[in-house]
Amino acid sequence: MTARRPTVTFLDDALVEGIIDEALELLATIGAVVEHEEAQTLLQEAGAQKSEGRILFPRSLVEQAIRTAPHEIQVFDSSGQKSFLIGGDQVHFDPGSTALRIHDHARRIARSATTRDLIRFHRLIAALPYLDFQSTGLISSDVPGKSSDAYRLFVALQWCAKPVVTGTFTVEGFAPMFQMLAIVRGGSEELARKPLAIFDACPSPPLTWTNLTTQSLLDCARAGIPSEVIAMPLTGATAPITLAGALVQHTAENLAGFAIAQTAHAGAPVIFGGSPASFDMRTGNPAMGAMETLMLECGYTQVGKRLGLPTHAYLGLSDAKVLDAQAGLESGMGALLAALAAVNVVSGPGMMDFESTQSLEKLVIDNEICGMAFRMIDGISPREKPLALHLFQEMGGHPDFLTAPHTLKWLREEHRFPRILERRTYQQWEAAGKQSAGDKASLEVERILKGERMPVISPEVKQDLSAVMLSYVKAQGGGRLPSV
Repeated sequence: MTARRPTVTFLDDALVEGIIDEALELLATIGAVVEHEEAQTLLQEAGAQKSEGRILFPRSLVEQAIRTAPHEIQVFDSSGQKSFLIGGDQVHFDPGSTALRIHDHARRIARSATTRDLIRFHRLIAALPYLDFQSTGLISSDVPGKSSDAYRLFVALQWCAKPVVTGTFTVEGFAPMFQMLAIVRGGSEELARKPLAIFDACPSPPLTWTNLTTQSLLDCARAGIPSEVIAMPLTGATAPITLAGALVQHTAENLAGFAIAQTAHAGAPVIFGGSPASFDMRTGNPAMGAMETLMLECGYTQVGKRLGLPTHAYLGLSDAKVLDAQAGLESGMGALLAALAAVNVVSGPGMMDFESTQSLEKLVIDNEICGMAFRMIDGISPREKPLALHLFQEMGGHPDFLTAPHTLKWLREEHRFPRILERRTYQQWEAAGKQSAGDKASLEVERILKGERMPVISPEVKQDLSAVMLSYVKAQGGGRLPSV
């Protein structure tokens, strides 16, 4: 006997099929805006039609794209030795991308990030065991804005070996990012064979693929780099107010992206993903931690899995501004639901304030939440047969389980012991300084980052990366790279 993996679903089979059917009909009859001229040509050559500035996608074109897109994707760390499967019921957590600010726990403020913050961020990710991937999760304020997409990757590749979730801010940004990835991997062919990065591509709701995001799809498809479609419908604002209606739009925006990528290169790796949200009509903000948002994420994951595609979602984050009960509540629910829904790539740990702020302390806490989520989906295993009767037979009516060999044998397999969560008595906690979870996480961040850590790449590779990065910074109006 093996453990039964717990799961969660929000849609019955008929509703899943209805969402897919309406999304296909929506693309065929209403279509989508595709601003990119070359993509328009590729789509029309594949059977699409152009009507009043929109591209109409025949069902046959979209269904062919679903068939040619890989149903599983492998990515590798920078050494090329460790691989991660994206597909099936595999779950991988990574910090969310592109935060505008970092939360300064000591000062209790959110501020602009610098290169030093980026280095600390990636060094920390490297040490957190339940985050399989890193992300270019912070924008550095000490480089020209137009080069900050490539600069994030430049820092990430030096300080963490994990696969990286990233993306471009400009059409020109892909070239230096591709160059740097190829340098680390040892050439463009090897990079296609063993992808090191995933590039996010975000359609604009409703049903618009801009020139920038379409170009990212084309560039990645031709380079063999996985794209991750991040559809972002907002209920009642840029999408239907009903969750089922928003899922129709979300599915259509994703499938349009798949069609674009597959017409550029059949077999291009693409992930069915997103960051939809319940729109809070009271504040005018996307409620990323709302239960309705979590339901949307799990719902479209079901749709993606029904289509046999790798999936992604933004879960495990919070709209809270500080490390408080709301931060734990929303992040914990999101991470647990992501694991139960078997989302393949889960972005969000560390994120606060509508995906705009990263927190190193929250990242440490969320790592423990992710560990708890993994333990949950491991399920309850029948470790031995009989299950327990033999222990009582061997030890009699007064068993001593504390000293039993059985306890030592299965302790670490059955139980996990987090560093941050508080499990001492009140008196013990009081004697230790009455630290909050955030305070303990702050100490853990410094413990992990204490001492010298060398970059994960060789000096020769760093020199080549620096040459590419410096050239790009100068092209964008900068003079030199920030000193560290």
